[in-house]
Amino acid sequence: MSTGFLADQGKPHGYASADLLTGFVPFPEDRAKAYRDAGYWTGQPLDSILTDAAARWPDRTAIVDSATSYSFAELAAVAARVAAGLAELGITEGDRVMVQLPNSCQFAVALFGLLRAGAVPVMCLPGHRTAELGHFAEVSGAVALIVADKVGGFDYRDMAATLVAEHPALRHVIVDGDCADFVPWSSLVEHPGEPADRRPVDPNSPALLLVSGGTTGLPKLIARTHDDYLYNARTCAQTCQMTAQDVYLVALPAGHNFPLACPGLLGSMTVGATTVFTADPSPESAFALIDKHAVTVTGLVNALAKLWAQACDWEPVLPTSLRYVQVGGSRMSPEDARFILDRLTPGMAQIFGMAEGMLNFTRPGDPLDVVVHTQGRPMSPADEMRVVDDNGGEVAPGEEGELLVRGPYTLNGYYRADDANARSFSPDGFYRTGDRVRIFDHGPRAGYVEVTGRIKDVIHRGGETVSATDLEDHLHTHPQIYSAAAVALPDEYLGEKICAAVVFRGRPITLAELNAFLDERGVSAHARPDALVAMPTLPSTAVGKVDKKQVVARLVAGKNG
Repeated sequence: MSTGFLADQGKPHGYASADLLTGFVPFPEDRAKAYRDAGYWTGQPLDSILTDAAARWPDRTAIVDSATSYSFAELAAVAARVAAGLAELGITEGDRVMVQLPNSCQFAVALFGLLRAGAVPVMCLPGHRTAELGHFAEVSGAVALIVADKVGGFDYRDMAATLVAEHPALRHVIVDGDCADFVPWSSLVEHPGEPADRRPVDPNSPALLLVSGGTTGLPKLIARTHDDYLYNARTCAQTCQMTAQDVYLVALPAGHNFPLACPGLLGSMTVGATTVFTADPSPESAFALIDKHAVTVTGLVNALAKLWAQACDWEPVLPTSLRYVQVGGSRMSPEDARFILDRLTPGMAQIFGMAEGMLNFTRPGDPLDVVVHTQGRPMSPADEMRVVDDNGGEVAPGEEGELLVRGPYTLNGYYRADDANARSFSPDGFYRTGDRVRIFDHGPRAGYVEVTGRIKDVIHRGGETVSATDLEDHLHTHPQIYSAAAVALPDEYLGEKICAAVVFRGRPITLAELNAFLDERGVSAHARPDALVAMPTLPSTAVGKVDKKQVVARLVAGKNG
């Protein structure tokens, strides 16, 4: 199934540095003109979200965390001071800056300060370690890194020192908190100057770089343009029927696309809604915040939503103000959907999307059958979907196949990743999602998507997409591991947990020893095994590849031989 959208070519005017555009795959001119002519794209920079909000609702609370809050006008002012401080450090238009901050108001200040300076944030996640950040630094050519000092027992300053030593282009490390050898974040927040006037940006150039779920190898960088990401945030908020009376809770890591712009922080700001940050999404903490701030909207991964629904049986303070909760990150069973609807909120919506762009979700007012049995329908009338078989041919309506997508907010190529792009895109620019779906073609579910599986070898653990192949590459470097397979096992709380099925050389090692080894290699905390099982051999297919279906079957049956 596909829907077409095409018009004559056209080209906007604006500035983007040549270095930034090296390795960037822009929208084709004919499609870009069509999106502008249709009014999807407005030609505004991404940080116009804050500029407009500060003009329309200057005194309304924009962001809140456990320590502070800013009105829209105050946020705009502090972002301008940060931009001036960045300029004093020599960070200029088009420079890439990696951001790895916990959920807090300072995350938003950093984001908008960088955008105001014309720099391009690279949205790292709290669990990323030296392996991932080193890769992002190398690919993006980042000149600076913004981190917290220490969170959850992990010292980000030590990691930063390692990165600086290995990547000479990283000229600055900015630390929020205690720092001796690096630039204090407070010096930017309290900078007395004003930023210089910025040249008009090319709205079809990268505004920020998101990170992929890491379906093969290390995560790739996703360049989201000013036009496409502004459309993403604004349209998602409108489709979710958000207004200035809503309050959005960022419960997932804020650098994720989901809580950042689906509608998240950015979408909330387009309608004047307040955003509350929390670094503790546990029911006890989150329910108290929801009650305190009268939170109405949030986004959760499936496992967390189910935990919140269960907690409604014992928590003394309940999230009664929630009117709309988006739940996604992995396929939800109809039984889990009904459980969340019954226990947590009757306003639950399923969402199926990706940092690469395409978003599907159920809407307020959709029939119960649609909410329970589908993962939604496309956000934009200009979204194009194809469902294809293993040979690339379109399947019959209603049949299963791989989903290919294209549209006004879906990338046209990963950033500086030619090999990945050759694999990930069709000749006419459709992104191969790696998800197996069917699109219903009749009845009340017509046009809605059901996710039935996946093509790519990934594990969806607690809302994070983990590349099994990448983890296996790390496992095979251990001297006591002969062969290994990383597989997903069902888990009540995480959705899927990571199990390493391993054939050892000599003495087996423990899970703690293995994860300590992976920690030394800089593997993200969320990408390390939850279980380790020794097997005498790994079953193989007829062509000699590891048969992961058989591995899982044996593990579930309790047979390791």
